[in-house]
Amino acid sequence: MDPFPILLLLTAIATLVSGSRNLAGDFLRLPSQPDTDDNLPGTRWAILLAGSNGYWNYRHQADICHAYQTLRKGGLKEENIIVFMYDDIAFNEENPRPGVIINKPDGTDVYEGVPKDYTGEDVTAENFYAVLLGNKSALSGGSGKVVNSGPDDRIFVFYSDHGGPGVLGMPAGPYLYASDLNDVLKKKHASGTYKSLVFYLEACESGSIFEGLLPEDVNIYATTASNAEESSWGTYCPGEYPSPPPEYSTCLGDLYSVAWMEDSDRHNLRTETLNQQYKLVKERTISGGSYYGSHVMQYGDIGLSDDVLFLYLGTNPANDNFTFVDENSLRSPSKAVNQRDADLIHFWEKFRKAPEGSPEKNAAQKQVVEVMSHRMHIDNGVELIGKLLFGIEKGPKVLDAVRPAGMALVDDWDCLKTMVRTFETYCGSLSQYGMKHMRSFANICNAGIKNDQMADASAQACVSIPANSWSSLQRGFSA
Repeated sequence: MDPFPILLLLTAIATLVSGSRNLAGDFLRLPSQPDTDDNLPGTRWAILLAGSNGYWNYRHQADICHAYQTLRKGGLKEENIIVFMYDDIAFNEENPRPGVIINKPDGTDVYEGVPKDYTGEDVTAENFYAVLLGNKSALSGGSGKVVNSGPDDRIFVFYSDHGGPGVLGMPAGPYLYASDLNDVLKKKHASGTYKSLVFYLEACESGSIFEGLLPEDVNIYATTASNAEESSWGTYCPGEYPSPPPEYSTCLGDLYSVAWMEDSDRHNLRTETLNQQYKLVKERTISGGSYYGSHVMQYGDIGLSDDVLFLYLGTNPANDNFTFVDENSLRSPSKAVNQRDADLIHFWEKFRKAPEGSPEKNAAQKQVVEVMSHRMHIDNGVELIGKLLFGIEKGPKVLDAVRPAGMALVDDWDCLKTMVRTFETYCGSLSQYGMKHMRSFANICNAGIKNDQMADASAQACVSIPANSWSSLQRGFSA
């Protein structure tokens, strides 16, 4: 027999063996096979963060609780999942099912068993950073749980809340700024305490959190609910199909969030990759290109998207026999609600359902009027500041300018924080709605405006701060 073919065969086998990884210690895995062994080296960690409070923001805590249930069914241990949520929804007087949170119209309770790691005033950006870095000494309150990860560990982070260009909301303390978050992520990488990290981000303008900021060489893969210029969307809202049960007056979930979780709940994540999920979530979140929807984006180390989801989320054993099909069988909603308008939907539903002439009707009407008044106050204040700084014609163009794709929102992030604080000093809190104007403040910085100029313009634009709760300074500054 000619020895040459045999030599070729032996060489091929040797190449395969040398390229495989002995993950379980007693067998060899070929390179073409995914890393799906239960005895993978390292530990899976997860941080789940709802950045809002208030019953009208029900959906954010519902998203986070659902994510917790998905990860637990996937096999992650409770000790390795750290939950941030204000925890004012389940037992809120407006909740028609006390002690229960649902994330879809026919959904089961996702609140039961969720750990109370960081709640109330402990849900802060600083505590989030400390948890991610594993820095217990920097914590203030909470359970004390941190991501005590090592070089072989994988980390999953999921954030759900309101956002704006360059910022994410937090229910207590200042906003989470994109520059600070990316600095923390780079610091985490420099510490050598993870193998790879995946970040799922639900918020308006969420692409701006990573655009031009997240390096491609720190083993981090991120997807966002929207690009850097558009809103994200709530779903399962009153008036939609499918709509929440009639006793609910608020959205139950967010479009991007429920897309990735409902996909994860029904698939075998040992075979589905991050990239496959990204494509399905992207298709569902854009809602077929209709008016309702946003563009899901990806940033960082795109090569990590070839990883199977199992490495980060585990997988529900009940789905082991599911064969992945590259098509989206999950139904998109008939319409969705802009994140920034979801509170209006809630207040209007309360007004609509309240009996005529009742105290509840009057209170709901007052809430609608106050929130609309706050929006007008913020919008008019920012618009007038732009005209005072740059002129009547040039002002709106400067404030609305969008930088080319790939560029960060602002050159000087400290300037951005200063401008926000100055505005709020004279005009009141931005609140979740006012975050939409962060690009205007960034453009003021990029134009070289000094803080004393901003202070003068803000003082002229806002001669008083409305007394309603939406625009008070009781909760402190956003920066």
